[in-house]
Formats: sequence, structure tokens, C-alpha cells
Amino acid sequence: MPVIEAVCTITAKGQTTVPKAIRQALGVSYGGRIAFRVDGGTVSVSAADEPEQDPALAPFLALLESDIAARPEALVPLTPELAARMTAATEGVTADPDAPIEGEVAL
Repeated sequence: MPVIEAVCTITAKGQTTVPKAIRQALGVSYGGRIAFRVDGGTVSVSAADEPEQDPALAPFLALLESDIAARPEALVPLTPELAARMTAATEGVTADPDAPIEGEVAL
């Protein structure tokens, strides 16, 4: 990557605009996040890792919460037999939850 240097001004509120050339070099656009690091009097700026958020997770958790609140008696622990069957069914299986999903996915 070539060296890119740009100067910007800090406002009275401590705000600044990240120059376009820097945003483009970092691959950050509107709504993106950047991280600042100070090391020995030098500041570096990098694109911040964005945690991937599942848009269905929050509504699903809200549904679970309301169902549990409405029907706490419906919660039952796993039986030892079911736990043993689950363990046996997954024995030797390795999975990477962060790996991309390959192939078609039907929702």
C-alpha cells in the first residue's frame, strides 16, 4: 500500500472529518468505524473490526424472553438421556461457527 498522508482540522468539539483518501484506503464508508492507537507519540488509524450482527437474533431473543415470562412452567431441564444422545450424535464432529456457509441457504 502506498504511503498516504492527509491533514485535517480538529473542531472546538474535538471532532474532525477523516479525509476521503484515508477512508478509501481503509475501506471505510458512512457508518463505518475506525480505531485509533497511540504508541510512543504516534497515532495510527485502522478500520475497526465490525462484529457481524444477525438481524434475526434480537427479535428471537425477545420472543424467548416474552415466552419464558408468560409460561415459566414450560421450562424443563434436559434429561440425562437426551444429553447423552446429543453427545453421542456430535462425537467426533468439528465445526467452526465463524466459517462462511457454503452452498444455497433457504430461509
